[in-house]
Amino acid sequence: MTAKNTGVRAARTTANRAKMLAAARKLFTTRGYTPTTMRAIADEAGMAVQTLYFTFATKRAILSELLDVEIAGDTEPIATMDRPWFTAAATAPDPVEQIRRQVAAAATIYARVGPLLEVIRSAAATDPELAELWQTNITQRHIVQLRLAEALTTKTPLRAGITAARAADIALATLAPETFHLLVHERGWTGAEWESWATDALTLHLLAPRPLETSTPEETR
Repeated sequence: MTAKNTGVRAARTTANRAKMLAAARKLFTTRGYTPTTMRAIADEAGMAVQTLYFTFATKRAILSELLDVEIAGDTEPIATMDRPWFTAAATAPDPVEQIRRQVAAAATIYARVGPLLEVIRSAAATDPELAELWQTNITQRHIVQLRLAEALTTKTPLRAGITAARAADIALATLAPETFHLLVHERGWTGAEWESWATDALTLHLLAPRPLETSTPEETR
């Protein structure tokens, strides 16, 4: 097989994988996880069900890969804490700017993956495999928030009694996908409104109050 043929075959395989993932996402978010069968995904993708099983083996494997791709926004094997948005937030010199950046990233991610996370959260109540996947997602989100909280402590004092660990817990709760889903998808907030609220909430609860600025006599004249 020539290099050209190998490249064409690899591109076709990648395209077919993307079609299967897109089909699964559509069905998971419209029908739910449990009612969606492997055959239904294959039919939606226009693939033989044997091809679907050969590519992913199980429905849970499809969901797990789909979740990773939706969170990342691409198929590149780059960890969350190696991605540009995380670096930009962690290295922002101003603490309020860091919070603004991490909230903005969360809003962007949830706009993509929010419906899928809601599918997983709902199905986790009755499906042990999805309960494990949901707990793994929570753990991963907490690790990210802890690293960001640690970065925050290098820039400014936190509120009295707030450690980096407690700050991570507060951010985990404030930026939870359940909260985003409730306010944006059920209460009708815009993504920008949620972003503004979450930024204000984290700034208020995490950062020590800044001293009031005093004006000189000349400035008040």
